Amino acid sequence: MEAETLIDHGAPVRQFSVMLPNRAGALAALVKLLRASAIEVIGLSVQDSRDATVARLVVSDPDTTEQLFMEKGIPHTSCELVVIAMRESGPGLLQCLDTLMIAETNIDFAYALMPGPKGHSMLAMHVEDYEFAIAILHQSGFKLLYQEDLSR
Repeated sequence: MEAETLIDHGAPVRQFSVMLPNRAGALAALVKLLRASAIEVIGLSVQDSRDATVARLVVSDPDTTEQLFMEKGIPHTSCELVVIAMRESGPGLLQCLDTLMIAETNIDFAYALMPGPKGHSMLAMHVEDYEFAIAILHQSGFKLLYQEDLSR
C-alpha cells in the first residue's frame, strides 16, 4: 500500500450483538449489568422477533464488556463499525451515502448513536470493507470517530 493511502487512526469502534429473550426487562437487565461495571451504552439497535431479540450495542469499554460477557456466559458476537460525526442530519447523511455508493461499497446496516461528548450526532455503519470505507470517507473530509473518541 502506498504511503499516501495509509491513514493514522485509532482502534475501530466495536459493536456487540446479544440475543435476548423477547420479554419485558431483558434489555434493562443487560444495561444494568453493564452499568454495574461502569460501562455505558453509547449506541443501541434492537431487532425484534417473536421469540428472541437481537440487541446491537456500542459501549464505552468494549474490552471489559467482552470479559464480562464471557464471565457471565452471555453469548455474543462483535464486529467493527465505521462511525462518523454528523454536522447536519440531512445533507451530511446524503453526502456520506453518496460517497460510499460512488466507491461501490455496501452498507450492511446502520444506526444513530447517542449524542457524543461534544453534542454531535453520530452514525454507526457496518460496511463490507472497513479499511476501504475508512479511507474513502477520510479522503472525502468526513470526521471519523474511533473507540478512543467514544470511551468516556
